[in-house]
Amino acid sequence: MKPVISPGELIQLLKNKNLVIIDARAGGDAREKYQQQHLDKALFVDLETELAEKTDNPANGGRHPLPSPAKFALVLGKLGIHPGSHVVVYDDKNGANAAARFWWMLRAAGHEAVQVLDGGLQLALKEGYPASSSPEAAQAAPPYEFSEWQLPTAAISEVEKAVHDSAKLVIDVRDAYRYRGEQEPIDKIAGHIPGAKNIPFSENLDKQGKFLSPDLLKEKYTTALEGKTPEQLIVHCGSGVTACHTILSIAHAGFPIPVLYVGSWSEWSRTDRPIATGE
Repeated sequence: MKPVISPGELIQLLKNKNLVIIDARAGGDAREKYQQQHLDKALFVDLETELAEKTDNPANGGRHPLPSPAKFALVLGKLGIHPGSHVVVYDDKNGANAAARFWWMLRAAGHEAVQVLDGGLQLALKEGYPASSSPEAAQAAPPYEFSEWQLPTAAISEVEKAVHDSAKLVIDVRDAYRYRGEQEPIDKIAGHIPGAKNIPFSENLDKQGKFLSPDLLKEKYTTALEGKTPEQLIVHCGSGVTACHTILSIAHAGFPIPVLYVGSWSEWSRTDRPIATGE
């Protein structure tokens, strides 16, 4: 199943009894905004409490460490997601935020029938998908059966080795000004992992906020990988969320899914490891 779906294609799926639509907006007011307006039938998922297991020390796992498989299995059951579900997830950041994270987590749970809505909430409303402010009730299912994450992740020690390994490539998908260390709006220290290459996730989108075509993405990442395979690639961002957008884009291009560094800059920058600035 292709990882990205258009609003028109989603509308054609509305009669599918196994369809589950997920609103994965993030931010302190995400639930309030969801209650004010969401796509009809969409269920809300919380990045901070359901797609992450936050700790008091981001130096150990970053700002959005993964929850245990058992906890995520309970979340999926609460949302009514079972092995036969066709899941479509969106956010209000063109799929660049928690929608991509949810896609990655569901794929890592072994579920392949999951897609991110191209253009997110805004494009769906513009193209006529019905909106709602009514409460939505899930048809609860048993906890989703999986015991371990099935997509590759890298620990901080592996990233530290990878930046010195010519056979590996570490990609930082944050905005260029954050990578260069000119400003850091979230984490305490600005800069980047020495040896990491900056390819901002925003470059996966066109001017309308839609994903580039698979052909354009394939051309882009064929060049960016510098002859390496996606399996040799480690992708990170600030806290392991928007990195999933680049991973999704690479999958949309038809490549295998690369490695995710979940802790990302929020973990690295809180340790005594070296920090680089500039290009």
